[in-house]
Amino acid sequence: METKPYLVIQGHTSEFPKPITFEKGTPLIVGERYEGPEGWENWIFCESPGQEGGWVPEQIIEITTGNTARARDDYTAIELNVKEGELVLGERILNGWVWCEKSSGFESGWVPLGNLQEVQP
Repeated sequence: METKPYLVIQGHTSEFPKPITFEKGTPLIVGERYEGPEGWENWIFCESPGQEGGWVPEQIIEITTGNTARARDDYTAIELNVKEGELVLGERILNGWVWCEKSSGFESGWVPLGNLQEVQP
């Protein structure tokens, strides 16, 4: 997958210390859709046995019946804490968020796309 360098133009700190994490095939309980001023569409609050619920991209779940679903892919909702001025590598954009890795290579997670500016070579 192609990575792109991004400059953090606005810092981001996660408000979720225990992010939902699951593997492909995990059964999920589906809750509300995210509605907020940021314009982040296609996020659904899901719960998985043994952990706190969290926001999951609609594209990676398959609704089976009513409020139950199954994971189509591995996923973690971990958010990356970043400070303005940092450089990160973005690997995947999904519903207004980018999966990023710090240049140290030791930390990765989701950062809002609006907090980043792509760095042109």
